[in-house]
Amino acid sequence: MRFRPPSVRARLTLWHAGVLTLIVCIFSAGILLFVATRLYAELDAQLDREIATIGNIYREEPEELKDLPSRWGITLFQVEEAGDIRQQTEVWEREGLSRALQPGDSPSPQSWTAPTGRHYRVHSISESSYRVAAAVEETSLRDTLWTLAVILATGIPFAAGLAIAGGYFLAGRVLSPVGAMAQEAREITAESLAKRLPVDNARDEFGQLATVFNDTLSRLQDAFERLRRFTADASHELRTPLTAMRSVGEVALQNTLDAFTYRDVIGSMLEEVDRLTRLVESLLILTRADSGKVQLAPEDLDVGGLAGHVVDQLRVLADEKQQELVLRAPIPVHATGDAALIRHALMNLIHNAIKYTPNGGTITVGVNATDGRAIIEVRDTGPGIPAAHRDHIFDRFYRVDPSRSREEGGVGLGLAIARWAIEANGGHIELVSEGTDGSSFRVILPVSDDSSAAGGDRQLPCELRRERQEFASS
Repeated sequence: MRFRPPSVRARLTLWHAGVLTLIVCIFSAGILLFVATRLYAELDAQLDREIATIGNIYREEPEELKDLPSRWGITLFQVEEAGDIRQQTEVWEREGLSRALQPGDSPSPQSWTAPTGRHYRVHSISESSYRVAAAVEETSLRDTLWTLAVILATGIPFAAGLAIAGGYFLAGRVLSPVGAMAQEAREITAESLAKRLPVDNARDEFGQLATVFNDTLSRLQDAFERLRRFTADASHELRTPLTAMRSVGEVALQNTLDAFTYRDVIGSMLEEVDRLTRLVESLLILTRADSGKVQLAPEDLDVGGLAGHVVDQLRVLADEKQQELVLRAPIPVHATGDAALIRHALMNLIHNAIKYTPNGGTITVGVNATDGRAIIEVRDTGPGIPAAHRDHIFDRFYRVDPSRSREEGGVGLGLAIARWAIEANGGHIELVSEGTDGSSFRVILPVSDDSSAAGGDRQLPCELRRERQEFASS
């Protein structure tokens, strides 16, 4: 089974100790090799000097070779000429150093161990008629190198121990911010999402990690706040029709009423049930959207035909308020998307425009294409949306005028559903109007490849049934 240290600090310590120990070993080996090379170079230089001295004396005064051990301290040499030994020292003969000589001259000095266990450095040089060989004992040199090797080898465990201790200390200092972040993170719960991790240095790795974690906490806090707000708003909206139904029912039970009055009570209760049903359906749509369980069925859409179908369905609401509902589709525009979702989004936008536009006003639905995008714009002549509310107009359960919206049946989910439906199809929805001279919402959808442009500006009556694709109502 593979061994894994229990903590990052232990792993960093082991890695630090291992790498440092390897470096010390390589450094020690390099020192030993360097010292050995230098000592042997000096020993070989001594051999060269002795051979040169012996050769000079042999050429000039051969009889003085026997005085070399006493005068020059050269005790290990041999002079050979024509296969005969002319001169050799007693120590040379006793140690049997002649056996260290190879046939011919060795290109460099060689180490040789005598039968007595002594170590010698042997070298020979041949001249025209003779050969001079000399040797130097290298036992002391070997002892010096061995002592150095023992010292270096003994220091390696101490270096490894110091590396472990120092690495453990340094790893603790380096990882201390992680410990502080972990301790702080343990205290963060759903009720304390406002807490943030400490950031000592935002430019180092731990600072960047803490910053990313804090950003994640901010998004989680925002999601929790939206969830709490959504739950509270949904509870409030569900309680309103239920309270109304209960009040009407209790009043009806406490009094004896005629059939006409009972029918009126039942009608009021059914209106509240209808409002409650619409609210539940809207919540179900948003829940499916958040869970990602809505399966899209993208297809090539005739945007003008789809908008005309929605306008025709909502015309009866506009007629009740003597409003003019106009569709302007000067050119055929095709887009790619899910017909049911886009139709639902347009239904909410146009219904909102009808609801907030005063009697006798005008709602215009324009369809066009520009820069490779399909544009649907819903413009009304209502009171407009104040600047303070524009950033929140697509939030769930958000109403510019809560009391008015509730009286007219709105719960503040229409625009939120419309935005989700458009964005799910790769599009974008935005509020483009400014001031209080009406509202204008723009829907942008990706244009299909076979879309074409033609014709000039012309107004099409909503009653005209185009020979285009029919869309099923939601």
